[in-house]
Amino acid sequence: MCDYVPRKIELNNKKLLLTDNEIEGFLERIVTPIGTSAKADVPRRYIGKRVYVIITRKKTKSMN
Repeated sequence: MCDYVPRKIELNNKKLLLTDNEIEGFLERIVTPIGTSAKADVPRRYIGKRVYVIITRKKTKSMN
């Protein structure tokens, strides 16, 4: 018997629903400035894939 409970991310207002079989993994990155915009680097293996960035309320110290 397995105590594993499938993960589910649900956002009702915009109707986003992701379940375990749709999620390859999660990445935590710090958004850094680039010109007048910003970026969060991810591994090359995700080129061409759809990604979702989840923004948290807590700010992180700048890497600079």
